[in-house]
Amino acid sequence: MPTDDYKPIECGLHSEYELAIMHKTKCELRWRDSENIVQTCITWPIDLVVSKKQEFLLVKTTQGNSMKIRLDKIELLKPV
Repeated sequence: MPTDDYKPIECGLHSEYELAIMHKTKCELRWRDSENIVQTCITWPIDLVVSKKQEFLLVKTTQGNSMKIRLDKIELLKPV
């Protein structure tokens, strides 16, 4: 995925992700994948990371899988 199309997110939204990580909050996550298809699953946010000038949310799914979702592709992260 090219880095030039990455759009930084607002600071307030970034803070919400940090709080969900700190409180180990189980969340519904909705995002657009690399093919622009909307995906949804229940996750636990684990960490925020930067790679190649892009920010990502690391999550663990209820099935035990780990995923890395680019922050500007997330449409919803809400506690369940």
